[in-house]
Amino acid sequence: MAEDIKQQEIKQVVREKYGEVARTGGSCGCCGGTDAVGGVNFADDYTQLAGHVPDADLGLGCGLPTRDAFIRPGDTVLDLGSGAGNDVFVARALCGPTGRVIGVDMVPAMVERARANAARLGADNVTFHLGEIEALPLDDACVDVVISNCVLNLVPDKARAFAEIRRVLRPGGRFSVSDIVLAGELPPGVRESATLYAGCVAGALQEQEYLDVIAAAGLVDVQVRSRKRIDLPDEVVAQALAPQQAAAFRASGAGIWSLTVTGRRVEE
Repeated sequence: MAEDIKQQEIKQVVREKYGEVARTGGSCGCCGGTDAVGGVNFADDYTQLAGHVPDADLGLGCGLPTRDAFIRPGDTVLDLGSGAGNDVFVARALCGPTGRVIGVDMVPAMVERARANAARLGADNVTFHLGEIEALPLDDACVDVVISNCVLNLVPDKARAFAEIRRVLRPGGRFSVSDIVLAGELPPGVRESATLYAGCVAGALQEQEYLDVIAAAGLVDVQVRSRKRIDLPDEVVAQALAPQQAAAFRASGAGIWSLTVTGRRVEE
């Protein structure tokens, strides 16, 4: 029961912070964003991608999951934590008019903004749903591809999230997710910061633990497609740690990485 309460508290923090981003279009220290992690924007550049919609690009990602998703014309694609629709509209350009893209997000203001973007585009093969990743509002085996960008690290029950990915994928269906992981242990002051949690750091798993969670969900052919280091600026570390603790953290070699991981549901 205590764990359930803690998970709900985490989700409420995320809803509030990302809800503010959806309403203002600004940053809140969330994953990516021009003011995230001390002013460093580690979101990838989407501006040259087919399907890019500037009003949907809030700079909240940490990778390009569509790049490694092998989306084909006619595919049904699901974007987890779809926000204002940034990756959804890129996926739409890849799956074409015969395909379909579904976005799921737990922040009402994000879903509202995404639907407005889709309406302006006249994107009738795109739908956005309010829901949580651990309990997706979708039928079993209904999508060909699952993508997600810097969102699963915010989900408290990651095992349940990847189990849901497997459930909604058709046999042989594939996934491509960009996420934040850790190498080495972050000090408690960093891990326990609610602001950094919504910034994709304190909720992240160790890389091998993350990959083990995916494998335990029954997903196969799991591969790390890309990896980039994210360095927290000194001022961010200073907010969470005393000077001696900050120096020890820097010397420890512990770090934060963005990964893009792919895999598939086994053929049945």
